[in-house]
Amino acid sequence: MEGSVLKTCREEWDELDKEFVQLEEDHRLYQKKLEQMITAQKKCMESIAHHRYRIKKINESLKKESRHQQSAEDKSQIKDLQQKIKERKEAFHEMEEILPHKNGPYLKIILGEVNVSLLNKADKFQYKQEYERFKLVVTYVVMILSLLVLSVSYHRWLDATLHFLLVWYYCTLTIRENILRVNGSRVKGWWVTHHFISTVCAGIILIWPEGYTYQEFRTQLIFFSLYISMVQVMQYYYQSGSLYRLRALGMRHTMDITVEGFMSWMWKGLSFLLPFLFLGYVYQLYNAYTLYHLSQHPGCKEWQVLALAGIFFILGMGNILTVGAVIRQKMKKEGISLQSLYNKYRFLADKNN
Repeated sequence: MEGSVLKTCREEWDELDKEFVQLEEDHRLYQKKLEQMITAQKKCMESIAHHRYRIKKINESLKKESRHQQSAEDKSQIKDLQQKIKERKEAFHEMEEILPHKNGPYLKIILGEVNVSLLNKADKFQYKQEYERFKLVVTYVVMILSLLVLSVSYHRWLDATLHFLLVWYYCTLTIRENILRVNGSRVKGWWVTHHFISTVCAGIILIWPEGYTYQEFRTQLIFFSLYISMVQVMQYYYQSGSLYRLRALGMRHTMDITVEGFMSWMWKGLSFLLPFLFLGYVYQLYNAYTLYHLSQHPGCKEWQVLALAGIFFILGMGNILTVGAVIRQKMKKEGISLQSLYNKYRFLADKNN
């Protein structure tokens, strides 16, 4: 019996030996292809950089030439060349989507020169979907934890758990967003800065010593966290639906993500979403107002109070100005005036009455 088992094992091993020879050959081929791919990537990146440099010089020359008196034919040729330059830059952008990208300054500090480029479009989209799920799950956890903090008797460790969660969430969000940007996501501007400021805000709240000022502001702060998490959940479901429709129509980039604000492509949901957003922004300004008055109280000894007042003011004003600019730009683009909006809502109000 033992002899037959040993014989079977030796036969299986001999069979594996033959398969291992093929495995080694496949692995050598893989290494060769990988080296060829890296060489091809480097060549493409150098060629794109060379083309960009040459196009830049051509563009500069065209700009200088356009300042001089031109014939109608020359103007037409300059315009034609500028259009071709624009199209070529768009072609470069499409090529670069499947080429490695260098990390930005923030990722270099956090990760060094580790390559975080995803070269497969399916992998990029999957990473974006994971980012969206991460935001939604943590937002639900923040909402539940806020309700728990409000419903049970005061425990500082429970408050600290909520604030630590927010610090971790915003820190992780900034890293994930920068990886998304490396991989072609167009998230930028105020909403990126907003997450960095929110990280600092949550960190300061976490180290705020227990005392008179903390107890005075605590309930207002927890209600604010609860409200913001509820608005973010509403935003997620509305924005994800809008993005899905626009991507299906080819009107949005596949790596566009949901943000904690109002974007131009959300215009159709204006009447539904904006009141909730602006109420949240006004709440931030109210937090700043409350904290400023607390900082003037004789019992206030903590630097965190005035610092948080300034941060909430910056967040509130930044959000209001950014959303206001988006709305103004969209209205101007579509030829909508404030008077026409007022007349429209007045007509609807009169109709309902």
